Amino acid sequence: MLSSPNIAVLPSRRLLRIPATLMRGGTSKCVIFHAEDLAGHDIALDDILLSAFGSVDPSQVDGVGGATSTTSKAAVVSPSSRPGVDVEFLFAQVGIGNQVVEYGSNCGNCATAVGLHAIQTGLVAPRAGTTVVRMLNLNTGTLLTAAVATEHGAIPECGDALVPGSLSRTGVPVALGFVDPVGRTSGRLLPSGRAVDVVGALEATLVDAGAPAMFIDARGFGAGTVEGIREASSELISLRRQGAVRMGLVPPGAPVPDAIPKVGLVAPPTAYTTTSGRRVGADEHDVSVRMMSMFAPHPAIGLTSAVALAAAAVTAGTVPNRIVGGGVAPTIRLGTAAGVVELGTRVDGAGVLREVVFQRVARRIATMELFVPCGGG
Repeated sequence: MLSSPNIAVLPSRRLLRIPATLMRGGTSKCVIFHAEDLAGHDIALDDILLSAFGSVDPSQVDGVGGATSTTSKAAVVSPSSRPGVDVEFLFAQVGIGNQVVEYGSNCGNCATAVGLHAIQTGLVAPRAGTTVVRMLNLNTGTLLTAAVATEHGAIPECGDALVPGSLSRTGVPVALGFVDPVGRTSGRLLPSGRAVDVVGALEATLVDAGAPAMFIDARGFGAGTVEGIREASSELISLRRQGAVRMGLVPPGAPVPDAIPKVGLVAPPTAYTTTSGRRVGADEHDVSVRMMSMFAPHPAIGLTSAVALAAAAVTAGTVPNRIVGGGVAPTIRLGTAAGVVELGTRVDGAGVLREVVFQRVARRIATMELFVPCGGG
């Protein structure tokens, strides 16, 4: 038998064969598993996901991960027996170059994919006209709705809708709604009890809606605009740690999860050029925002971060609310690096945010059987 001194021989490992679907939701990619396909294994879910995504290597070359925060996501889906809920899903942010899977937040882009997936796989039967999929996110307890056009009961596979950050990549249009998103992690809209906190000498709003998030007034930085987020990334990471403690997410001195709290810079609207070269006028958006995601600038904005920003924008006295001029608007336009993200808000008579709705897209990329190496023997 031929051998080479340059090739290490490791103990043999078992291969799990697991069905999965690769979906695009908005500006993210998400690998969707059915809970029943993961049951019956003596391997922990974390180990299956880390191995399937190839997360031990930052390139994720030995798995289905894409080596970015927006392409290293998974959802585990199952039908629901709860009243008013069609499907349940657990969202997983899978580590890149580490052996950590985080379940502390929801993902709107993956939820968009789950909604279309539920119709395409028969978890929810299509209806004539529009099919609404009611989804429960198990991470946060958030109820979401995904409305998909199903003309004459036909199941859509292709679409020509676009969202900022997707360039020319079209998909099936999905209207995604976050229902009663406030306080799902901490129990409070403003976990610190204040509309504005001073963190590291900078004004910031700490908000829990969609996901815990921290919005820092960019005018406190030298450049004074959101475009300086890359240069400010190390400082933002430090401020994020302080914000996590103030929000009660972790005790002082404890490690802070990679996925939450979200952190970003906000500023008044100003003319800018998107990453695709389009010029956006100051009159085309209400607030400028640049977010960090897993320690790197986000290419647009995560939907849970957008929900948090919307909640802050309609709450009196917060940094985003001051930027938009106070009051409550039924539509808020976010100026992101990829373009303008528009969302609708529904606030009740007591001023409580009841729903945030986005126009998103989704597309099925592949159905596949993953060969996942797990353990020895």
